Amino acid sequence: MKAATFDQKVENAASIIVGKTVKKEARWDDAHRWILTYTTIRIERVIKGLPAQQEVTIVTPGGQVGDVRQDTSGVPEFEEGSEHVLFLRNTNRGLTVLYFDQGAYDVDNGTVRPVASDAVTIDTQRGMAVTPEEPRTLDRFERDVRDSERRSIMNRMAVVREQKKPRNVPSLLATLVKNEYLVLLALAGVVVATWQVVRSFGSPR
Repeated sequence: MKAATFDQKVENAASIIVGKTVKKEARWDDAHRWILTYTTIRIERVIKGLPAQQEVTIVTPGGQVGDVRQDTSGVPEFEEGSEHVLFLRNTNRGLTVLYFDQGAYDVDNGTVRPVASDAVTIDTQRGMAVTPEEPRTLDRFERDVRDSERRSIMNRMAVVREQKKPRNVPSLLATLVKNEYLVLLALAGVVVATWQVVRSFGSPR
């Protein structure tokens, strides 16, 4: 999986919640081709987005229906009673986890850590595996989200200010200095042409 930075996850998440898994159900899609798992999360805290509500249901690919099981690498699985921080995004099938495994964190006694995963997250710019984020307290995690949101706002404001700056039109003098060799050639051409005209008018008829 391509690595996403913490700032990218915060910016691209429609919502970020803390909650506990209360129900999980897998079923076939309408075409009976893929198994989807619907997990109901009881919301304990909203860090970003989502109006106040008690529960939310997220959908993830894979699961087991009867004797048939489908697995997708990099997709987090949630057990009833487990507590998580989830970065969510909207899809045409409903809410799902942003960046799959990268958008899910386990919460244990107030400590937040990335979910265990068999998928390897790669920084494509450096071509190497990414070290998982360090565990942190839930309060510290929320502060990090707020700090990320502030950085995003500041960056957008800087872009707007840059776009509003007046474009400097080069002065005539600056243009002449920058193209001094072309100007000298043009002047030389004018001198030669003028000399030829004067000579032609001054010659005896």
